[in-house]
Amino acid sequence: KPASYKRHRFPPEIIAHAVWLYFRFPLSLRLVEEMLLERGILVSYETVRRWALKFGPVYARRLKRKTPSRRDIWHLDEVVVTIAGQKHWLWRAVDQDGYVLDEVVQTRRNATAAERLLRRLLRKQGCPPRRLITDKLGSYAAARRQIMPDVEHRSHKGLNNRAENSHLPFRRRERAMQGFRSPRYLQRF
Repeated sequence: KPASYKRHRFPPEIIAHAVWLYFRFPLSLRLVEEMLLERGILVSYETVRRWALKFGPVYARRLKRKTPSRRDIWHLDEVVVTIAGQKHWLWRAVDQDGYVLDEVVQTRRNATAAERLLRRLLRKQGCPPRRLITDKLGSYAAARRQIMPDVEHRSHKGLNNRAENSHLPFRRRERAMQGFRSPRYLQRF
């Protein structure tokens, strides 16, 4: 469903540009407000926040839309995130082109958590990949044996750089926001 810009004072191009600035670069709402002001557009940071909440998911879905293929290669990785003093794990799957296929926030780093990620991926993508590439965490191998035993699995630290590099923008944004306040917000982000 396309985004509706009815009853908005600003044209869709300005709204799209503000939301794109906020999500693409590690900028605060006030910095986006200042950047728009430099271009002669007077808009408050609170308006930018409302736009990001309303139009952000629609833009993200449009950007993430990519037809899955059986020739795809999935790179899987997890990264630790501390929320309110408690460790959570952000599990991420990236394909060979660098598109983020799915992300799941979980409190555990075990085979059950890896199975949950793989099941979500299969449901979203519709078909299994040609190959899985992971780091040396044994949970991936156990989950793969349970869910998709026919898929080739390579477990090597150097092969998984695509997934490791996909964490860099996340870390920059986390630093700019001074951490996340809740797991629910992290999953939505």
